[in-house]
Amino acid sequence: MGCNCSSDYSDSDWIENLDEICEHCNCPIPPQSCNPYTDQLIPYHSQHSPPTSPLPDKLVVAIYSYEPNHDGDLGFEKGEKLKIINKDDPEWYLAESLTTGQQGYIPHNFVGMTRVETEPWFIKNISRNEAMRLLLAPGNTQGSYLIRESETTPGSYSLSIRDLDHNTGEGVKHYRIRNMDNGGFYITTRISFNSLKELIQHHSRDADGLCTKLVKPCQSRAPQKPWWQDEWEIPRESLKLEQKLGAGQFGEVWMGVYNNDRRVAIKNLKIGTMSVEAFLAEANMMKNLQHPRLVRLFAVVTQEPIYIVTEYMENGAKFPIKWTAPEAINYGTFSIKSDVWSFGILLTEIVTYGRIPYPGMSNPEVIQNLERGYRMPKPENCPEGLYQVMGMCWKENQDDRPTFEYLRGLLEDFFTATERQYQE
Repeated sequence: MGCNCSSDYSDSDWIENLDEICEHCNCPIPPQSCNPYTDQLIPYHSQHSPPTSPLPDKLVVAIYSYEPNHDGDLGFEKGEKLKIINKDDPEWYLAESLTTGQQGYIPHNFVGMTRVETEPWFIKNISRNEAMRLLLAPGNTQGSYLIRESETTPGSYSLSIRDLDHNTGEGVKHYRIRNMDNGGFYITTRISFNSLKELIQHHSRDADGLCTKLVKPCQSRAPQKPWWQDEWEIPRESLKLEQKLGAGQFGEVWMGVYNNDRRVAIKNLKIGTMSVEAFLAEANMMKNLQHPRLVRLFAVVTQEPIYIVTEYMENGAKFPIKWTAPEAINYGTFSIKSDVWSFGILLTEIVTYGRIPYPGMSNPEVIQNLERGYRMPKPENCPEGLYQVMGMCWKENQDDRPTFEYLRGLLEDFFTATERQYQE
């Protein structure tokens, strides 16, 4: 008789503690449900959101308590139920408290839209690395855990657990939670659960194949509330500079606090760096650039010295310093001409077969040397003409750098001449 296993699994699938394998095809045997009256369940790969038991239409539950900071805010306590009236602003919902009957604006990331989002062990919109950082932070111990949405398998969840290995020390283990076609879940193929809560309850009593049993949900602080949309031009007195993070040609960058309750990054520009009119035109454009992967511009102080208030990245930056133009490093001004600078860096990578730019220098050393006018020397075996092109891309004044159209024509002529030399 042939094999009746599902063929949905591939070699790339990862199942921790896979202990029942079909002898015919090495596929996992579907688990038995906890419910003896339920037929055997076949696992599937959902391409949609996981079954999350949405709350009744327009109702949300507070995941964190919120103290109002502005006129029009609605304060609420953790666990309080609210009715959404309007969601025109994606970050601030107009809502009514079912407890007090009051109406006002609430931060979207302080409430849960589904039942699973209201659970203390669920953390939304975090990566695997962020989960590790949270679980290894003070306040969490062996057995601390969280459930998050899977990064690699849309529509699935992952369980992350803090564990203690006597050989390697403290670390975090990750388990993929698979979906069943009836909305159930399983980790090991021996047993499935009707809900994530049942899964948590079971593994809180017994590790049952996991690295350790689940002890307590991961401690995590409330997220920063969204920036209040009307706070665009703010008074200088509302900002407190606390720690200098860096300095450059165009000014300094500080870690600071806004209104004594929100940590921000503050860039103060040297007087005369640019006109207020030009700055505001640029800032208004940047204000509309909203994306989870972009550092967000919050507000400005328009009287000189100009302040730019942005999102503070507490874990540092993943900024490609060695590829970035000085005005973009120091001021955050990205343009087609800063791309020309980066193109010049790319040329060095091509000539050196992928060598990292500024070999032997750290990022701070690169910044300091650029401010002194340093430029990378001509790479070995680089034609003089091509190095001159690099130098044009690295002009201090961005207006002196060539256009990409000019570079294209120049390089076409350069390679035509080079080919002619080889033919001769």
